Amino acid sequence: MGLILQIAWRFLLAKKRAMLMSLTGIVFGVAFFIVSQAQTSGFESFFIRSVWGTNGALKVQDRFQNNVASMLAGEEQDGFKVELKEGRSYVEGVEHPALIIEAVRKFREVSGASEVLRGSATAKSGFREDECEVYGIRLSDYLSVSNLGGQIRYGRIEDFDSDPQSILVGIKMAERLNLDIGSTLLLRRQNESIRFRVKGIFETGVEEYDKRRVFVHLRQARDILNEPHKASFIQVSLYDNYRADKVAAHMQEVLLHDVRPWQKSEKTWLEVFSALRISSGITMSVIIMVAALGMFNTLAIIVMERRREIAILRSMGYTRQDVVRIFIGQGVIVLIAGMVLGCALAFFLTLGIENLPIRIRGIFSTDHFVVKWSLWHYFWACVVSTVVVLVASYVPARKAAQIEPGDIIRGAS
Repeated sequence: MGLILQIAWRFLLAKKRAMLMSLTGIVFGVAFFIVSQAQTSGFESFFIRSVWGTNGALKVQDRFQNNVASMLAGEEQDGFKVELKEGRSYVEGVEHPALIIEAVRKFREVSGASEVLRGSATAKSGFREDECEVYGIRLSDYLSVSNLGGQIRYGRIEDFDSDPQSILVGIKMAERLNLDIGSTLLLRRQNESIRFRVKGIFETGVEEYDKRRVFVHLRQARDILNEPHKASFIQVSLYDNYRADKVAAHMQEVLLHDVRPWQKSEKTWLEVFSALRISSGITMSVIIMVAALGMFNTLAIIVMERRREIAILRSMGYTRQDVVRIFIGQGVIVLIAGMVLGCALAFFLTLGIENLPIRIRGIFSTDHFVVKWSLWHYFWACVVSTVVVLVASYVPARKAAQIEPGDIIRGAS
């Protein structure tokens, strides 16, 4: 095997310039594949963490009751079960939030649960007013299912907790209504109105939330929304938020309430990130394919120029399989060098990109590029380059193995 690699290396050196171009293509193809996956996966992971920090892992909301049609359809016969959601009747909100929270916390996957009362109102400051979405919360519970404390940009969360007439407003609303810490804000709904003092301004990065959402204490929310007992939903966090869909299915059967996991709420954006990740992977794979085509052409030229040497090797006792190994060995040498240099380049590029400044506000908030460090990105880059290069090397190798030494010698004579 060592002698075969030596011959492969000598053949390779005969076309140093062409092979160097192929090597360069593989290096940049592997590096860009890894970097693009790191960026796309990084922004996706950051978006998911933003969702957890704002809306929790799942929400327990409207109570449902199966009617006769759905009950009959749900009967198991021969291991077959059909559920008709259209046959359910829903009651909006959570009628007994304390009991539901107690039941939710009995699930071993649950790390926190918070009662939330939500409703629309009009926010007025001076001569300006705007529509808003009121969130009534118990701060200690809500901090266990969200990152509200980390989203405060101005003011202190402790000041909000100690003052029942305090309010937290989004940064966009604060700009629109010219609010600052200590400003007075009037919330009005129908005939009810309550005056609050701004104790904190938060920024989630999601423009719709920062423009409309306000947080007040649960008791004040009940007064202004005229809802003395019910909750709009129970926000829940899990020890492993990635299992939210499985936990939600189990919880829904037990609680007889609609339980919505974050995977379902953010399905559209998750599909967008998945499409971007696949698209970038395909695009970067094309670079590797172009480099492999260059290698294919170079190996094909070597076969034509080295027919006499190949015939001599065959006449010396080298088999067809040995000839195939010689030419595949050339591809393997370039491939290994390309993968090592490409992975090293990807590491330094990712490290540099991670520190590049960028301001993004919309579906999440960040002031620099977000990347995800994962060995799987390196693994798949190496897999793609290996498959492409070996396929490109195998065809010329088979062509070289078909050379008959007798025909070449007779032709030369």
